[in-house]
Amino acid sequence: MTITDTRQLLSHWNFSKALNALLTLASYYRGRIFGSPQHWGKPISLSIEPTTACNLRCPECPSGLRSFTRPTGKLSLELLDKTLNEVKDHCTYINFYFQGEPYLHPQFFEMVKQADSAGIYTATSTNAHFLDDIRAKGTVESGLDRLIISIDGTEQATYESYRKEGSLEKVIEGTKNVVKWKKELKSKTPHIIFQFLVVKPNEHQVDEVKKLGKELGVNEVKFKTAQIYDFENGNELIPSIDKYSRYRKGSAGKWEIKNPLDDHCWRMWSGAVITWDGKVIPCCFDKDAKHSMGTLANTSFTEIWNSDNYKNFRKSVLTSRSEIEMCKNCSEGTTVWET
Repeated sequence: MTITDTRQLLSHWNFSKALNALLTLASYYRGRIFGSPQHWGKPISLSIEPTTACNLRCPECPSGLRSFTRPTGKLSLELLDKTLNEVKDHCTYINFYFQGEPYLHPQFFEMVKQADSAGIYTATSTNAHFLDDIRAKGTVESGLDRLIISIDGTEQATYESYRKEGSLEKVIEGTKNVVKWKKELKSKTPHIIFQFLVVKPNEHQVDEVKKLGKELGVNEVKFKTAQIYDFENGNELIPSIDKYSRYRKGSAGKWEIKNPLDDHCWRMWSGAVITWDGKVIPCCFDKDAKHSMGTLANTSFTEIWNSDNYKNFRKSVLTSRSEIEMCKNCSEGTTVWET
């Protein structure tokens, strides 16, 4: 995060949001020290899913694999409006992304504008295949604060080794379009981040993508470790560069996650995920929404957040996190973010 982006984020804060952040932080540390699942505040950030649909077929993604058991669909503006009215006094940051490609939602810009009007910092993550000139201009005009562009290679062969059916040329063209319209409209936003998911086929291009990002005029280039589903017996995607891997080979010859899975998790206190159909789930690692805490179709967000169901789940994280299935492949506290 640059100084300019930090200022943009802070511009969305006010007294009630600052107070809520303090209550959230206090609740989290109270939980760690005393094992209490009680939350005195509300989430600082939310991930809201525009759609589960995606144009690519990435091998470690449920959207790409078309492996969801939950239905594919898209978020309604009515549900978003209801949610924003409930959370705008305490939520500072909304990431319009969970699964799927956000730009496949025909009303994506309207969604961003709604959240921007509610005084909330907005972000999204995209494969950038739909950032033609019109959508690039719309992105800048929408008020989107942060645009994360997935670019997992600096040549087509490397890129498509993970981004199956993807086009690096489209990613570069889309990036150029957004950079152009930021200049044309004299806008400081969106803050453009190249996100490079480091896997074995592309790990040799770490320095090259930094150079490419600078040439294209993006604001930051970041490197992210990859989540691998079947890692115990090794996987061709696991990087050989240790700092970019979430996994290591154990003494018995099996691969294991580096995360010790201690009994606490900041995400359980600081945020939540809302699926396109209104399910509230505790974490972005719950791809199939198996741990739904309730649905906004018939319950308020506050009721769900303070429900016994949510309290019991937080309690399980504080007592036996390593036994929760979605936590077994969690990178919380171990993911490398290198700019």
